[in-house]
Amino acid sequence: MGNKRVIDKKILYIDMDGVLVDYESGVLAQSANILEEYRGKEDEIPHLFADMLPKEHAIESFIKLSKVYDTYILSTAPWKNSSAWSDKAVWVKKYLGEYAHKRLIITHRKDLNIGDFLIDDRTRNGAGEFHGELILFGSDRFPDWKAVCEYLLSV
Repeated sequence: MGNKRVIDKKILYIDMDGVLVDYESGVLAQSANILEEYRGKEDEIPHLFADMLPKEHAIESFIKLSKVYDTYILSTAPWKNSSAWSDKAVWVKKYLGEYAHKRLIITHRKDLNIGDFLIDDRTRNGAGEFHGELILFGSDRFPDWKAVCEYLLSV
């Protein structure tokens, strides 16, 4: 797919945690001692984000959508967990490879990115103020990747 922006494609951003990535799978992979030490602040567990698994149908959906859209991953990393930033890049390389080569953006202000669509499971970190269309993953309208793909491949 390469780095060059394809002019005729609309820009699609996809969040990681809770959308591409099963956040809970990373928490469940931790030892009881680690969970006790980080109780209430699990997102600060070092390398937590490297242990997460993809959400069901997330990888094939990303690949399918990246053939139609100029697709980027738009994620936030916990400020107090410096390993999360690099762990997210490792995760993207592992599960998405060339389809997401140099397409990871980490920000706490998603609204500053210009694009047509944002798939996110929350409205925090600027997602609710995104200037394109917010596709709220997990909502009644977009409960899963099947619903998201059906919509995005029809507009």
